[in-house]
Amino acid sequence: MRGVASITKEQFTELVQQYERLVYTVCFQLVRNAAAAEDLTQETFLAAYLHRDSLPPGYERQWLGRIAANKAKDHLQSAWNRRTVLPGEEEPFLSHSLAPPAEETALRRSAAAEAQAAIAALKEPYRQVCRLCLLEEQSPEEAALALGRPVKTVYTQLTRGKRLLREALERSGEHGIS
Repeated sequence: MRGVASITKEQFTELVQQYERLVYTVCFQLVRNAAAAEDLTQETFLAAYLHRDSLPPGYERQWLGRIAANKAKDHLQSAWNRRTVLPGEEEPFLSHSLAPPAEETALRRSAAAEAQAAIAALKEPYRQVCRLCLLEEQSPEEAALALGRPVKTVYTQLTRGKRLLREALERSGEHGIS
């Protein structure tokens, strides 16, 4: 879908002012670092400006949210972010090179399979929203765009879906093996 043929500088400035907090919040929620979130906010608006011709009219919020989420995810996957501390370095960074114990990995896989089955058992509209947001790790904004639903509706369906999942997983835990 092609957006507005040409968005003016003034219109883009208004867009930045209107959605700056949203973009920062999306970035911060993913990277959990204020300085990185500020940088990613700037990168998001730069990318949005460079690709402003693809802005879908009426979906500015979702479009910017998707760009922000993608920028944050790219940041989290970058080699710089995955760096580790060498002996003698002062700033502690998380090391992603250490593998968890086999027992912990097996428990995680079991829990993930149980969660996937519980999501698959949900009724619509909760199944699709939970699949996109919880399994495919899309933001509610991205899910809303993919499903053609208002963002607020997706947030409501996600909240209710999580409650239904929690209840289903608690019931299965009561009947499971101790």
